[in-house]
Amino acid sequence: MNAPESWKISDGFWEKAAPLLPRKERNPERAYRRRFGGGRPPLKARQVLEAIFYVLRTGIPWKALPKEFGASSAVHRYFRFWYREGFFKALWDAGLGTYEEAAGIQWAWLSADESIGEGAAQDTGERGKPQRQTPYARRRRHHQLPASGFNVCD
Repeated sequence: MNAPESWKISDGFWEKAAPLLPRKERNPERAYRRRFGGGRPPLKARQVLEAIFYVLRTGIPWKALPKEFGASSAVHRYFRFWYREGFFKALWDAGLGTYEEAAGIQWAWLSADESIGEGAAQDTGERGKPQRQTPYARRRRHHQLPASGFNVCD
């Protein structure tokens, strides 16, 4: 049996995610050097999102992205642009809203305390203290060359 491809996007998910995608606008006041339509065609947004999910799911470096998703540098460029534009936060908020409507989030049950904060660091008494690096006893010092420029190797 084949393992499920967890980075694949369903049609239902894509219908909800597609309107949230930021679009790049061309500046009408700027003079572009290339003629319109020159260069590589842009990647399809759904393919890019699947590539991003593939990287996040598998944990591979961007450069190891399979060629079926497109150029890794282009996918990473889309990722950075979408992150700066707040796409992933909007996607997360939309997912929370959908879950809230379907099942309901128990907001009253959730609470925050400081048990993970400063109080937890007191168990050993050593955390938070600056550590001193002991000098290496046999560390060699690199001497400068003599002023005359000759290197004596005797």
